Amino acid sequence: MHFEFSGSIWHWAGPAPHFFVIVPEETCRDLRAASKLVTYGWGMIPARVRIGGTEFSTSLFPKEGRYLVPIKASVRKAEGLSEGDDVTVRLELRV
Repeated sequence: MHFEFSGSIWHWAGPAPHFFVIVPEETCRDLRAASKLVTYGWGMIPARVRIGGTEFSTSLFPKEGRYLVPIKASVRKAEGLSEGDDVTVRLELRV
């Protein structure tokens, strides 16, 4: 399954700070339906993601009925991204 959406990068400054993009609600509905086939522990969904020219593997985090796409430091560096930047996320669920 392939999805494409846009969102802003935000920084979570918790005990293990990280950067994320929130998946839009309509895409989350489709992901929830597919999650039964692909999820592993804690509702995480493995995915292949492309932002700009950078492709990487990650897992989507479930949070408050939505999903978060973690944006690795190497991706932010390669694409010159920082908090507040709008990005287009292309993702493919990994089965």
